[in-house]
Amino acid sequence: MDRARRQQVLTLLPTCLALAFSLAALGSSHWCQGTRRTAKPLCREPQGGLHCLQLSEVRGGSGSQDDKSHVVQYIWETGDDKFTQRRFHAGLWQSCEESVNGTGEQCRSFQSVVPAEEQGVLWLSIGAEVLDILMILLSTILLGSKVSCHRSGFNWLKVDASVAILMVLAGLLGMVAHMMYTTIFQITVNLGPEDWRPQTWDYGWSYCLAWGSFALCMAVSVTTMSRYTATRLESLEKQVEQRGHPHPQHNSLAPEASRRVWAPGAVPTPTGWVALQASNHLPRGGSGKVSLC
Repeated sequence: MDRARRQQVLTLLPTCLALAFSLAALGSSHWCQGTRRTAKPLCREPQGGLHCLQLSEVRGGSGSQDDKSHVVQYIWETGDDKFTQRRFHAGLWQSCEESVNGTGEQCRSFQSVVPAEEQGVLWLSIGAEVLDILMILLSTILLGSKVSCHRSGFNWLKVDASVAILMVLAGLLGMVAHMMYTTIFQITVNLGPEDWRPQTWDYGWSYCLAWGSFALCMAVSVTTMSRYTATRLESLEKQVEQRGHPHPQHNSLAPEASRRVWAPGAVPTPTGWVALQASNHLPRGGSGKVSLC
């Protein structure tokens, strides 16, 4: 595997990982999690239990007891003992909390607890998350086609530029969607229904996955844009070198030809022979001129 193909594979892997993170965060309900303080249910211990005392209304000394709606329960727990902490977690689609007996969960739609004036912002957040996933998916398809195909006639630089733009847009959309959801959740904690408001809460693993996808998107965008810029500059340098020396073989012919003409003994043959014979007949010490026509 050559160096260019290795770089393409290393770019494709974090793109697929970002897509998996976004899909997992969108479908899960662990964006925020915490505990909710709720009152303990009515005493369910049998009559004569440790914490409960049940008395029934008796009619006219007949000894007949009324139905269970007239049963009076005395609970000996006071203060914080009357309340229990129930764990909950919420996401984009639903909110779930621990059941009373501790076995299983009770879930309801998250839209049902969000205040009515914030419903539109919640749907904007969900729409931004979906667009984020679609852009990452399109980038994954483009990078996968670049790794699997090797057609020389296709301009793969345009693919790198498109992936860089798509990934940076996906990252920005994801960032906006995460921030909108955080704002909506905080508003719901303060203004939501009484039977849902949590006492303590924090961000869950789905929220961390969503921000991890954002970080991967930005990293892939920067890497792809850097590779595109380097390849583009290299091609431009090659074009400049080719335009600066269009015919390099003709530049060295002219000096070589001039050296051959003016070299000693390089005078062409009948003219050089006539000049040599005329110079031999001149008297010694005399000067003369030889004109050639």
